[in-house]
Amino acid sequence: MNNESKNCIEVLLVEDNPADVILMQEALYDAVYCNRLHVVNDGEEAMAFLRRQDVYAAAPRPDIILLDLNLPKKDGREVLKEIKEDGSLMHIPVIIISTSQSQEEIMNSYRLHANCFISKPVDLNRFFEMVRAIDSFWFSVASLPQAWRG
Repeated sequence: MNNESKNCIEVLLVEDNPADVILMQEALYDAVYCNRLHVVNDGEEAMAFLRRQDVYAAAPRPDIILLDLNLPKKDGREVLKEIKEDGSLMHIPVIIISTSQSQEEIMNSYRLHANCFISKPVDLNRFFEMVRAIDSFWFSVASLPQAWRG
């Protein structure tokens, strides 16, 4: 896979668990569609990346965001709310990936305009299946807006 291609999907992973970051990196490395994974570890860092502040001044605009809910500094719910209230960010699809299976948490995420909620599997094979499903649908089937790229 050529990750230098201009047609690669820019993916922002907002995840504070190093093991989950490594698993996502490995799973996306084998993805069918070209992608470039960018990782931030907390909610404040996520918003700085998205707003291209400080060390993220040259950060690419992600085509899709994979967002954990339980994050340090600013939790994923706050990040989701800020993204969907910001006119320059609200069009970026946000996929919540959480260990929670709570119906209340799922409903709250959709109320905040999450585009998808996925419960993180604990089984390694299921985790890779989840990432393949994300790759298959969001990178191959769905049309992602690219108007803000530049």
